[in-house]
Amino acid sequence: MSASLQTKKRKFLEVPALEIRQGPNRRLYLFGVDGKRLDEFATISRVHRDDGSKVSGYQRSEVVSHIAEIRRYIESENPMVPNSLVIAFDGRVKFRPSLRRRPNSHSTPGTLSIPIDLEIPDEDKPGWIVDGQQRTAAIREAEIDSFPVSVVGFIANSPAEQRAQFILVNATKPLPQSLIYELLPSTEGSLPYRLQRRKLPSRLVEHLNYDRASPLKGMIQTPTTPAGVIKDNSMLRALESSITDGALYKWRDPKTGDGDVAGMLTVLYAFWTAVELVFPTAWGLPPRKSRLMHGAGIVSVSFLMDAVADPLIESHVPGVDEFVDELRSIEDVCHWTEGEWDFGGGVKKRWNEIQNVSGDVQILTNYLQSEYRNRKRVEGGRCS
Repeated sequence: MSASLQTKKRKFLEVPALEIRQGPNRRLYLFGVDGKRLDEFATISRVHRDDGSKVSGYQRSEVVSHIAEIRRYIESENPMVPNSLVIAFDGRVKFRPSLRRRPNSHSTPGTLSIPIDLEIPDEDKPGWIVDGQQRTAAIREAEIDSFPVSVVGFIANSPAEQRAQFILVNATKPLPQSLIYELLPSTEGSLPYRLQRRKLPSRLVEHLNYDRASPLKGMIQTPTTPAGVIKDNSMLRALESSITDGALYKWRDPKTGDGDVAGMLTVLYAFWTAVELVFPTAWGLPPRKSRLMHGAGIVSVSFLMDAVADPLIESHVPGVDEFVDELRSIEDVCHWTEGEWDFGGGVKKRWNEIQNVSGDVQILTNYLQSEYRNRKRVEGGRCS
């Protein structure tokens, strides 16, 4: 077949684009395209070893669970993916300006021409996805007809340059989880499941940290309250557990994942006010000086709230005085700021040896609940 016939058969995807000039030689191309068409001109070069044991490619392997999560969101009622994919193109991709380039302007509108050949192997396609692998896979697998996405493209001279750009693009730190959680309460619309699950706990943390009536006002460390002594993730973990399996479950709507925030806060304000009254010398101190404010203490004491409140809330919502009476029963065995915990069976730990690791959290939780139930049994209380 002659070269002229091959040229005639070649197809091109022509998309309106904006050329952005960065520095003397860099050009970026911003354009929109149906995400279902990305596979026609772009591929993913995954990290692997070639026959000579040298690293080739530059992308991570696809993460199945994350792709499934993105796919569910894309298939939801009103999804939006505002982040642009980043694609490195080779020299076959051309940009034609529609206006004369102005010397003092940073951008020029025009058309990006991308060759399309569905018969060539992936490695010969003109584009490589530098950032957005999992979004691309999710769109490809989603049961939708189309899904337009924004793309930032650039022309790379070699695979080495593509890998360099991949490292630079992915080396920047993502948003801190604490900031994401702090933003959750004020978000609307569909969210990935793992974030949706933490939206209600995040709303409760917001109230606990900023309501005037809260005994924990200003004490939970977040990006906007950096001086807080309680790690937000510890409180979120405790609240999430109580909402799904503990005392706060009564006020949760299992269909929507939302809940009666006012009802939950009534219990939380009463309980943590009681904790402050029963353990005043350990209250409000930095975790290094008080294990009550430490992640292990926050989580284990929150589980104790569930144990105390569960049998009560069937008939009424316990108040501060009732919680104080219940907590007094274990006051003498708690060593938040000094002394030694005696967990039984020869297991002892100095107060500041308790760490925020699963083993210590579990042993502290079990101990507090066991002591509480044993003492209530002796007193002839509810726990038998």
